[in-house]
Amino acid sequence: METTNTTRWKARYWVYLMLFLLTTINYLDRVVLSVGAGPIAADLHVDKIQLGYLFSSFLWGYALFLIPIGLLVDRFGARSVTAISMTVWSLATMLTGAASSALGVLMARIVMGAGEASCYPSAASIIRDWAPSRERGVAMTALNSGAYFGPALGALALSWLVSTAGWRWSFAICGAIGFIWIAVWLLFFKSPERSKWIREEERETILRERETAEQTDSDTASIGLGGLLRERTMWAQMLTQGCNVYTQYLFLTWLPNYLQTERGMTLLGSGTAMAIPYLGSIFISMALGFLSDSTLDPAAVEQGRRRRLVGAVMSAGAVIVFIPLVSNVWAVLGLITVALGAASAGIALNVALLGDLLRTRRDIGRAVALQFTGGNIFGFFAPIVTGYIVQATGHFSAAIIAAGIIFLVGAMSSWFLTWKPIGAHAAGMATEAAAAGRRIS
Repeated sequence: METTNTTRWKARYWVYLMLFLLTTINYLDRVVLSVGAGPIAADLHVDKIQLGYLFSSFLWGYALFLIPIGLLVDRFGARSVTAISMTVWSLATMLTGAASSALGVLMARIVMGAGEASCYPSAASIIRDWAPSRERGVAMTALNSGAYFGPALGALALSWLVSTAGWRWSFAICGAIGFIWIAVWLLFFKSPERSKWIREEERETILRERETAEQTDSDTASIGLGGLLRERTMWAQMLTQGCNVYTQYLFLTWLPNYLQTERGMTLLGSGTAMAIPYLGSIFISMALGFLSDSTLDPAAVEQGRRRRLVGAVMSAGAVIVFIPLVSNVWAVLGLITVALGAASAGIALNVALLGDLLRTRRDIGRAVALQFTGGNIFGFFAPIVTGYIVQATGHFSAAIIAAGIIFLVGAMSSWFLTWKPIGAHAAGMATEAAAAGRRIS
């Protein structure tokens, strides 16, 4: 039995750390275009609307490949799918720096997005295998915190790198970092059953937790994509995720430009300022992850009560509607910090909620892929819609207010539509069949 000393470092925490670094690199590669938008626009002669399409382009490949890659994760496992996908997106990131036209950048970003599509389906599968149910919220917030640490790191490092070495070298360096992660991943990561670097007592705890979960979550039943799409809760999960992702991508793509054009900052100054809300959002997200896990007992997890916190944090994120009324830049950064913290925690806790409600373990990859497909349909429009609004109005106010309203829509979806278990009937039938087989034998 695993020791009750909660201060001891557990081997599974290394897995959580690798997943944090996975999303950190993922979002570092995404944000380099945002940080370098000024020089890139000047070199390639693009306006605000065209820039919005370039910002959005990686989401086209991402959304298109989410479901196929989710199926591959369920079929072949997360280890190999993640390594291959990261190889693709790292190469595409490097090639972006070699593009000689806006079309070349757009095509490279689409391929990068296709590679990045494995990130969350693979991670959700890994967390389902490695994390006890009481740690899923923390594990998912650790994973998703990388989506905010990456932009924070990128804002600081890349604003300097773009200023000194140029945007092309910035893409090349970011792409190369991914290959270091791949080497460590392939050397050390395996399933809990096969990993030699985990203590036996911890392995027993993880496997015992999995066996307990299988009393309600079938390891053999699957309702497939069609079955998932017939579940109202699945659609509500997609809507909730989309409302979080919209705000996430609005700031991920346009925040440096907003700070430079509406708040009068330089490239280096906007990089430093951008890092503040992204770093602050990590602490908000992790605190909410711990709060979620510490206040929910196993029965509450099974009943989907994590949705209450998801709705609450999204409601808090709606404070960005007040940004157009605020003149002090530090107050603006404070409001953006709250919004990004809400989006980060909302995304992570919503994925954890999906794991809580899903009763067919074999569907985890495709379920998360569906969830993020819905999310990224919203995210796809955020940079483009913002580009049109800014081009038409000359400022960002209407775009930011719209994001705040969308936050509230997501909160309503989580509170009132996301409570019924997914695949409960199929899991129950599989459990009954297994029990009957044991009685016969």
